Amino acid sequence: MTKTRLVITLWLVASSTHAQAVRVNKAIELLSSGQPVYYTTSRGGYEDGKALATTWADYINYDLEHGAFDMTRLRAFMRGLVDGGPTASGHRTPAVIVTLPALGIDEVSVRANHWMIHQVLAAGVHGVLLCHARTHGAARAFVEATRYPFHEGALGEGLGEGLRGSGSQVFASEIWGITGRDYLRVADPWPLNPDGELLLGLKIEDRHALEQAESSVSVPGIGFAEWGPGDMAFSFGFTDGPSAREAVMQDARTRVLEATKTAGIAFLNAVTPDDVIRMLDDGVMIGAGGREAAEAGRRHTRRRMPW
Repeated sequence: MTKTRLVITLWLVASSTHAQAVRVNKAIELLSSGQPVYYTTSRGGYEDGKALATTWADYINYDLEHGAFDMTRLRAFMRGLVDGGPTASGHRTPAVIVTLPALGIDEVSVRANHWMIHQVLAAGVHGVLLCHARTHGAARAFVEATRYPFHEGALGEGLGEGLRGSGSQVFASEIWGITGRDYLRVADPWPLNPDGELLLGLKIEDRHALEQAESSVSVPGIGFAEWGPGDMAFSFGFTDGPSAREAVMQDARTRVLEATKTAGIAFLNAVTPDDVIRMLDDGVMIGAGGREAAEAGRRHTRRRMPW
């Protein structure tokens, strides 16, 4: 075999280990096919991104809720993901969903902090998670802040005009590996927009948010929700002990789970290797757990996409 033929053969073998991605957002690609997704967490910079580029996880929860709101670090993280990729599934990067430090206390709170949403999306992330989402108005303002004004899905039927502006597509489209024009077309919430590549979530994580759970998760553009057991426990006065077994906590989880089922969106819950199958059978579609739990869940649902 000549040297040239050997190089070509090795390149073909290496390329065959990567599947062909259908979408930019790996999490949406899986959810839209009925497959659960699993995530890990980071607050890192370039080197952390490069190291996580081939993570076992389907998406990375980038935590800004309890960390510094550092957009330079987030952009470096996204560059690291690109430079360390692609994933085994053929995606340019794992999906990245940012947890915001601004809370969804009410509509006014979200509108006052819409700039945070614009900043993280301009960094090329694939979704945003709004903590303490207490009202329908807060959820609606959240979705509107993620959209461009020319996207018309649900406009006047639950949503007002989008707020993102020209220029926000430049860096983000480079991270996604598509043209700026294509980014403008697909940077819209899924499943509201079937071609959308943004995944938006709500944390229904206190007793106040719980009272409007059904209304909040029904806002067009919301793709998933969770019940936030840690903060939910605080809200009901549990600071330690077996709070998860308290009836009020179980009722809270059930209410949010049922609300997501009614709205037709995904439910996020912690999973372990011991309970992941039961959780999936119960309706969990986004698993917060480690690699062992994720692999058990993937086998259970006969997942075919590589990880």
